Amino acid sequence: MNKIEKQVLKKITPSLEYKTKIKKITLEISKKLEYEIKKRRLPATVELVGSIAKDTYLKNDLDFDFFIKFPTKYSKDEIGKNALLLGKKILVNTEESFAEHPYIRGYFKKFKVEIVPCYEIEKSSQKLSAVDRTPLHTKYIKKFLPDSKKSQVRLFKQFLKGIGCYGAEAEIEGFSGYLSEILILKYSSFKKLLEGAQKWKRGERLTLIKEGNQIFETPLVFIDPVDENRNVASAVSKEKFDLFIKACKDYTKKPNIKFFFPKKIKPWSLKKINEEIEKQKCQYLCIQLKKPNIISENLYPQVRKAIRSIKKMCRRYDFTVFDAKFYINKEIYMIFKTKIEPLSKTTIHIGPPTRLKENIDDFIKKWKDDPRVIKKPYEKNGRYYVEIKRDYTNIKELLITQIKNLSLGKHIDQIIKDNYLILEKPDLINNNLRMFWTEYLDNKMTWER
Repeated sequence: MNKIEKQVLKKITPSLEYKTKIKKITLEISKKLEYEIKKRRLPATVELVGSIAKDTYLKNDLDFDFFIKFPTKYSKDEIGKNALLLGKKILVNTEESFAEHPYIRGYFKKFKVEIVPCYEIEKSSQKLSAVDRTPLHTKYIKKFLPDSKKSQVRLFKQFLKGIGCYGAEAEIEGFSGYLSEILILKYSSFKKLLEGAQKWKRGERLTLIKEGNQIFETPLVFIDPVDENRNVASAVSKEKFDLFIKACKDYTKKPNIKFFFPKKIKPWSLKKINEEIEKQKCQYLCIQLKKPNIISENLYPQVRKAIRSIKKMCRRYDFTVFDAKFYINKEIYMIFKTKIEPLSKTTIHIGPPTRLKENIDDFIKKWKDDPRVIKKPYEKNGRYYVEIKRDYTNIKELLITQIKNLSLGKHIDQIIKDNYLILEKPDLINNNLRMFWTEYLDNKMTWER
């Protein structure tokens, strides 16, 4: 390891004293859960999973993940209901969430804790829900990851955090803790992993086991060593895949502690933001709507779907969308970078080649009495054309008229029907969006700031 990596490890590795404190908290939570389980006469057991159980957690950045394992005879409703009751008994500031069944988040002595119900299984083929595998993941890492490699996992996790790629949740679409651990098992060290990743291509397929023939359409595939039908890297988006490879190349060329601990970006002044936007030969439009009261795992996929649908519609009507981003705080802001000029009032619609007689007849018949036609079907250079009046020449008018007809996601559809705003400059340059504009216009990697 170089000096930087040694320095990082010193900062993120929990001391013996810290580990003792964490172990004490773990036992306290476990005992309270076991007491409540016994009091309710539930045939369930408590298991600590995740990075704390595997001793791959980072100092001052940890969650306690407890799984309550039930016999398979119980229904998902029953195990979910009981997990919520247990959580409410021992945690404060709780939040109910839902995957295949309910689970609960909250705090115990200022520590974040998740209590998740699952079924007790011995192998993945017995699973009744996706989370049933998690205890098997913990068991696998504890068995195969030697103590000597845990520092490499910690280093890699901090690297991912620093470059903005750590976390498989919908908000981030990056590398999970378990994926980080099996990548170190695959490549043996942080250095070798970064060197190997530079050669990855989209669709890269990795494994630690003899795998089946399952096909996965994702940028990165890593076959789960406890379940050959699962891709551990399924959450990694194209953007995070490309970002990670770039970071690996840049760090290998010139190591810097900012890859692990980037500088916090200071929001620009509204004046500077305005000046930078003025330099660009484009316009920005924003759809602003209220943030629905749903968990991030449901919200972020809907926002991404909404942006894809809006971009597709704009392009269908011949509007150029250079870029589209979103920003979420108390509101949702979907921001589109487009051409400034309005479109021409008419457009040329291309028809079939002159050699296709039957198609030409259909083309002429289709447009013959259409009220939008400005110039009837005509032949030019071996092909037929028709000039028609555009439905929309202004992108804002298109959005106002058509956005409610799109499928944007269950909760967003409802909000759009009730209320939304379309913002243009200067309404877009405001304090709520200062951090968005700063990061977007600065356009630097975290390690370059």
